[in-house]
Amino acid sequence: MMNNDVLRSVRYMLNLHNEQLIGIVALAQCVITPQQMAGFVKKEDEEGYQPCPDMVMGCFLHGLVIHLRGRDETMPEAKIERKITNNIILKKLRIAFSLKTNDLQDILLSQDFRISLPEVTAMLRAPGNKNYRLCGDQVMRYFLKGLAARLRKS
Repeated sequence: MMNNDVLRSVRYMLNLHNEQLIGIVALAQCVITPQQMAGFVKKEDEEGYQPCPDMVMGCFLHGLVIHLRGRDETMPEAKIERKITNNIILKKLRIAFSLKTNDLQDILLSQDFRISLPEVTAMLRAPGNKNYRLCGDQVMRYFLKGLAARLRKS
């Protein structure tokens, strides 16, 4: 799934402005200009659209965890992934929103996307694990839609 779509989805579900998104990225020690962020949140067919690089998405996801859960001074600073996949996005959003594996399954089921608990846990495993499963774009779209519905409702 495109990083821009994820950025727009999180922006919608948390009702954030571009300045707040820039602040979240800054929590991960990354600097983004307002013009860059404006291009990242536009749709592909809009004028001024810019694809969001993996490094920026990695900074955003790391900053989102800090923004929602706070910085843990007892732990070493987490490394920011240079290559972002749907599996990494799923894991980071799970951490940021303090979701359990059952919550992930419930969110997907709320969108009429049937998935078993072992399938969900397989997407959260390390890529080298024999039970690892790729998180497809369809799963990510349903998850983001369900998470937005859950957060906007409460």
